[in-house]
Parts: sequence; C-alpha cells; structure tokens
Amino acid sequence: MILKSNVTKSIGLIILFALFLFFICASVIYGYTDITWKTAWNAFFQFEEINEHYIVKNVRLPRALIAATVGASLAIAGVIMQTLTKNPLASPGIFGVNAGAGLAVVIAVSIFSVANLHAFTWISFLGAAIAAFSVYAIGSYGREGLTPMKLTLAGAALTAMFSAFTQGILVLNESALEQVLFWLAGSVAGRNLDYLIAVFPYILFGWMLALLLAGKLNVLSMGEDVAKGLGMKTGLVKLTSAIVVILLAGGAVAVSGPIGFIGIVVPHITRAIVGIDHRWVIPFSGLFGGILLMAADISARYVIMPKEVPVGVMTAIIGTPFFIYIARKGFNSR
Repeated sequence: MILKSNVTKSIGLIILFALFLFFICASVIYGYTDITWKTAWNAFFQFEEINEHYIVKNVRLPRALIAATVGASLAIAGVIMQTLTKNPLASPGIFGVNAGAGLAVVIAVSIFSVANLHAFTWISFLGAAIAAFSVYAIGSYGREGLTPMKLTLAGAALTAMFSAFTQGILVLNESALEQVLFWLAGSVAGRNLDYLIAVFPYILFGWMLALLLAGKLNVLSMGEDVAKGLGMKTGLVKLTSAIVVILLAGGAVAVSGPIGFIGIVVPHITRAIVGIDHRWVIPFSGLFGGILLMAADISARYVIMPKEVPVGVMTAIIGTPFFIYIARKGFNSR
C-alpha cells in the first residue's frame, strides 16, 4: 500500500523514526549478557563500576550506532545507484563497490601494514571509487551503450575479481588474514566509537548531498533526454551522485566491512510504501536500512549463542531470496 498524501508520509516518517530509535535501544539491551532496560538507563545516568554498565556504554551502544549508520548509508547508496543505472539490482554489494573498498583495505593492511583508522577511511573511499568507475566504464562499452544487464554483468565480474584478489592476498599473508577475516565477513561487532567517528563526517556529508539531490533525481528518473530538455546539467548530477555513493559505501565498508543486500532490499520496500518521489524515498530508505541492519545484528547474537554469526551472513540470508525475486521480476518484464 502506497502512502499518497504528504501528511500521511510525514506521519509515517515520524513513526518510522520512532521505530528506528526503538531498535537502537533494543540493540543496546538484547544479547548474550542479560541486561534490563533499567540497567541500561542506569548505565547512562547512574554509572557504576559494574560489568553490565561497561557492556552497555563501551560495547552495545557503539555497536547499535554503527549498525544504524551503516544500514542507512548502504540503503541510500542503493537508492541512488538504482536511479542512476535504471537497474533494479543495483547496489554497492552487487556492483562491486563494497568488494573494491574491501580489497583496498586488505592491500593496505597486508602489504603496507596500515593500521590507522583515518587511513582506512581514505583507502576505503579510493577502493570504492575505482570499483564504481570501473563498473560504469565496462558497462558503457560497446555499441548498445549502458544497459542494466551489462552493468549487472560488469558488477558481478568485478566483484568476483576483487574477491579473488582479496582471498589470494590473504592466503599469502596469514597475519593479515587474522586481522581482517571477521571484518571481511561484514560485522558491526567488536568496533568502538573511534571507527564511526573517523568516517561519520563524510557519511553525514553524503546524507546531506543525497537529500539535496532528491529533486534532481526525480527529474533524471524520467529519462536523460527529458532532464536535458528541462535544462538540467545531467553530467554534474551524475558525478555528484557518484560521489555520494562513494562516500556512503566507502565509509560503511571502512567501519563494518562489506555487508551485502541492504542496498537492494530496502529501496524496493520503500518505493512500495511511499512511491518514487526521492524526497521521501531517501529518508525512508535511510531509516529502513538502519532498522534492517540492527534487526539482523540482534538476530545474529542468538543464532549460535554464545557465539555470534557475522551480520553480513544474516543480511545474505534475508536478501538472497529477495534478490532472486527482483532479478526474475525485473528482467522478465523487459
């Protein structure tokens, strides 16, 4: 059911934001260590030198904030990529952006022994940028020009290549494997707020740019010829949109490693609820993305308790059936 009026969409956005805050609280509460809502409250306002309070402030809260930020960023990046490419399967994971950022970080760790968080941020951005422009260039090559099918194939091929290079480097460097193995599976566990603080200014800038681009993306989605006829500088809009994707996907990978399927699933759910107006799709997708990743992370804590499944595995379990459905629906309709 699509929310049609701006009033109902505004109310829906407020409700979704309240749900977003609830999942942040739930992420702080639920897990292997039994923590009550009262204990969590006291950890912030009546802190004591006890184990539960340390877990809440130093483990659970950073984890919740990272999951919320990463999920929102990947979802918004997915919205923009699907609009730019007119491909229902476009996302940072499928188009190799995550894999490119991951490979760049692995090279930095294993070959150049980089351990600085701020360096990770820029390296991740660089890898994401190289991957994004490589996919676009390969997908545009040929007589037919840029098509959704060619983009998907180019993204799949480069993702496989980047993943193979990553695995090859790690096989030759066991010490680097130990450092990045859990990170490569995609996880928000074991990160402190320093990871998020290092990239959050870039991610916040990416969110703001995405909201500013919303109206132009509405016009661009009607077709490039129409957009040019209305006086839009489509090249500038596309370049700015690509920068947003690099900032959001690269920043997310720098914090949590490559996490897939959020960027595919969330935009489709959002459009089914609010329609195709990007002024609503982008904020709704950001909240939905954060909620989905936090829900997946909470579930990951209980699957094989007391151990945890990397959240990237949980998003793959959720997203794979949806990916197959979208692939069949999208390409069968062409």
